[in-house]
Amino acid sequence: MIIKRQGKWCVVSENTGRSFGCYATKKEAQHRLKQVEFFKHLKGIPVSIIKKGAFKKGK
Repeated sequence: MIIKRQGKWCVVSENTGRSFGCYATKKEAQHRLKQVEFFKHLKGIPVSIIKKGAFKKGK
C-alpha cells in the first residue's frame, strides 16, 4: 500500500508494516509498488523458467 509520511509517498507492506522506500511523487511510489508485487509473485517459480525468458515482454 502507499501512504504519505512527512511529505513523501511511502510503499509499505499491508501485512508486516515493512517499508519498501519513500519517494517524492506518488507516481514513483506506484512504480515501486508494481515492482514489489511483480517479485512477490515470482516467488516459487523455478529459476529455470525465469532464465528461459518466459517473462520477457511480448510472450
